[in-house]
Amino acid sequence: MSHAKSNPQLVLRPQDLLVLLRLALVKPEGDIPSYAALAAELSLTASEVHAAVSRAITAQLALKDSAGRPRARLEPLRLFVQHGARYCFPATRGPQTRGVPTGYAAAPLSDFIRAPAGEPPPVWPDKDGTVRGETLHPLYPTAPQAARRNPALHELLALFDAIRAGSARERALAMQLLDQRWASVEPSLSAS
Repeated sequence: MSHAKSNPQLVLRPQDLLVLLRLALVKPEGDIPSYAALAAELSLTASEVHAAVSRAITAQLALKDSAGRPRARLEPLRLFVQHGARYCFPATRGPQTRGVPTGYAAAPLSDFIRAPAGEPPPVWPDKDGTVRGETLHPLYPTAPQAARRNPALHELLALFDAIRAGSARERALAMQLLDQRWASVEPSLSAS
């Protein structure tokens, strides 16, 4: 009888990127929320946040500072979002529904891109949503609630959705806007 061994290979999960994007909003001198505060804001459990941080550190997308608090490593995270995350967490679409705008339909891209006439905007399905559009399932089911709690996080999630689901033009503009936001967090980060 053969015994199957479990695979010890680490695999990033969608909630890991959700946690990383939230941590990417913290300026170098800024206060990092506790695991409990992150959990409450992201509608996760503290243990889910802790596990997400641990996987992110192993993947070299985060580190712990001298006080043991987690911080996003912006340049590796930027490269991952630009070149890998959309393949790890591909866009999944669905029928028209009521929801929260994302991608080009949400700020900041909505200031630059208009939907083609008759094309429904991408939305995360959400019973409290205010826009009717085509379902673009969020990176993680709690993303709409987290986005309502933190508009800056909503912008990062919408930019990520444009990168994973948008046209070449939308992806390029989303990366430019993401670079601008992260340069304001970490001025030494050079945009590529």
